[in-house]
Amino acid sequence: MATYLTKEGYDKKMAELSELEAQRPAIKNAIAEARDKGDLSENAEYDAAKEAQGMLEMKIAKIKELIANSRIIDDSKLTTDEVGLLNKVTIKNVKNGMQMTYTIVTENEANLREFKIASSTPIAKALMGHKVGEIVKVNAPAGVMDFEIIKIEL
Repeated sequence: MATYLTKEGYDKKMAELSELEAQRPAIKNAIAEARDKGDLSENAEYDAAKEAQGMLEMKIAKIKELIANSRIIDDSKLTTDEVGLLNKVTIKNVKNGMQMTYTIVTENEANLREFKIASSTPIAKALMGHKVGEIVKVNAPAGVMDFEIIKIEL
């Protein structure tokens, strides 16, 4: 199954992969130093270094798999006619008038601190395909909420 990434998200994953791969020599040296200390059966340093190596290799493999199965989203085909992936959407809570702006992104790029929500979240699912001025119902944990779409941007 393909994973969709923005160019920015792809570049971040590549940078993360480079960082992790750069840690390999240090872990290899830690294993060699621990091995030089003698009896491996009672060597906690060796066990810790091998465990760190295993965790690092697992992270590297996971990112490599994600990159291998990813497709970069062509942002030249994005529009603001209706809410879609990579759109920045300003919505207003109909009940209390509070406005919020979110960018709808892929699962791997979601970050609430940056106001980037995954396309699989209830709010993003409800907004997708709707236009400015429309009111959408969102099934939230607090119950059904109505939001008016104020603005759609790239």
